[in-house]
Amino acid sequence: MINPLLFCCSVCGSKLEITEHALVCTNEEKQHSFDMARQGYVHLVKPNKMHSKNPGDTKLMVDSRREFLTAGYYDIFADKLCEIVKNQGMESPVILDCGCGEGYYTGKIKECLPNADISGFDISKLAVKAAAGKYKNINFAVSSVFDIPVPNESVDILTDVFSPLAEKEFLRVLKKNGVFIYAVPGERHLWGLKEVLYENPYENEYKETAYEGFELTDRITVKGEIRLYSNAQIMNLFSMTPYYWKTDIKGSERLRALNELTTEIHFDFLVYKKI
Repeated sequence: MINPLLFCCSVCGSKLEITEHALVCTNEEKQHSFDMARQGYVHLVKPNKMHSKNPGDTKLMVDSRREFLTAGYYDIFADKLCEIVKNQGMESPVILDCGCGEGYYTGKIKECLPNADISGFDISKLAVKAAAGKYKNINFAVSSVFDIPVPNESVDILTDVFSPLAEKEFLRVLKKNGVFIYAVPGERHLWGLKEVLYENPYENEYKETAYEGFELTDRITVKGEIRLYSNAQIMNLFSMTPYYWKTDIKGSERLRALNELTTEIHFDFLVYKKI
């Protein structure tokens, strides 16, 4: 399902209209067209912005994250994100999930606010395909966070969970007094995992970051502990993190030998208001 009232033409910025199998922009001179996939999503990355054939998460990362998140290990984070969104007091907000991945958090927000107009996008076609295939009541597109195909000042709440930050684009698409919710890893997030992977594990850096045009209104910390009792779930967690690409062979082998893992988990939700 695609809502042309939010997504716009990524080439000229014009409004999009739905035809049987495509979205067509209302620019009478150009009439740019974007085919809709069978799952219901649309690809809106400009051809000259495609820096690789399949940018973003791989199928392994998408599948691993879906299996891990569906098992409920990060439910405390999803529940807190929904609470923060709901506490904004908007009855039917327009919500945009930037870097939505396979749609887990997007879907949780829709469950919490069924009257909200929710859309999500990600640079990974494989992730968006998985999201659109599962969450039929949410609008999904393939797009870059640095070139968001959404009109100026059209979004009430913007969420970004562990995805690249593009503050200028976020400022552009948010309405005045709109809210930007940014989830970042806490200092000891996945500490137990790091202790296995690295001889000298390091804490994540704590930052108080100001962004032009935004006011930081809250910082909400969520901490917990998870226990994984199968190597399959341990490897799912590993595969969905940046450590999968940064860990040497010895660290990976130590993890592959485990059938049980206990680790701290820690998110900080930074809440910004557009001023």
